[in-house]
Amino acid sequence: MRFTTLLYAALAAVGLAAAVAVPVAVHRTGSEGVPLWTAAANPGPLSAGHEFLGTQCESCHVPTRGVEAASCLTCHVGAAPDLVTKPSTAFHTTIGACGGCHVEHLGRGRRPINMDHAALVSAGHAGAAQAGGEGLTHSVARLRALLGGSSADLIGSTLAPRSLPAAEANRLDCAGCHANRDPHQTLFGRDCQSCHGTTAWTVGGFRHPSPRSQECAQCHQAPPSHYMVHFEMMDRVITGQEQAQVEQCFLCHQTDAWNNIRDVGWYKHH
Repeated sequence: MRFTTLLYAALAAVGLAAAVAVPVAVHRTGSEGVPLWTAAANPGPLSAGHEFLGTQCESCHVPTRGVEAASCLTCHVGAAPDLVTKPSTAFHTTIGACGGCHVEHLGRGRRPINMDHAALVSAGHAGAAQAGGEGLTHSVARLRALLGGSSADLIGSTLAPRSLPAAEANRLDCAGCHANRDPHQTLFGRDCQSCHGTTAWTVGGFRHPSPRSQECAQCHQAPPSHYMVHFEMMDRVITGQEQAQVEQCFLCHQTDAWNNIRDVGWYKHH
């Protein structure tokens, strides 16, 4: 009995010593300072862009705190001016953590990008678009300051896009990021979430009106060429609808594709 007790006590002492010594050694000498430590602690391969850091855990991970955004900025701070000047990525000025959307150790073939709109809501992105105009220098400084104090870990974030409840989705300023790719050309305003969700652009349950509908202009806006001489000289002549008005889409177009012209067939001029 006494021998067993001493054995367990010795094993516990060794385990406790290792639990203290290994982190200290890794902190002082780097992840390669302890044999097999990198292989034992590595949760999976890095993406192709980060694989050169494969055995240098300390390049991203901070002891006792995980991956901090400040580590990301060591390499990516040069991209900050581009992030804050592009409408599609300007929201980064209000994000205090990288790990909400950028997840690593998922394999070489996967880019470490997992867009999570919930992260934007938690960062208060609702008013981000209205806060523009503060100047590039200030925006970059703000981005660095916000990310510099982050303690987010890049491991453990959900990989499946999360569908936000309506109350949270309504706080997002969708047009602040997606305005440049708006296929509706602002015809429906900025209230994207009234039709779209945060996991896919497709509208669930949507059915196009009857092919006999004459209310196309309620949803569709004609291209710029229809407001030029091109419309009179080319479009009206090709379709045989020489008296057609721009808003009378139904006279020339079919509902399966814009290039499917009535009584002409598939026609792509440009």
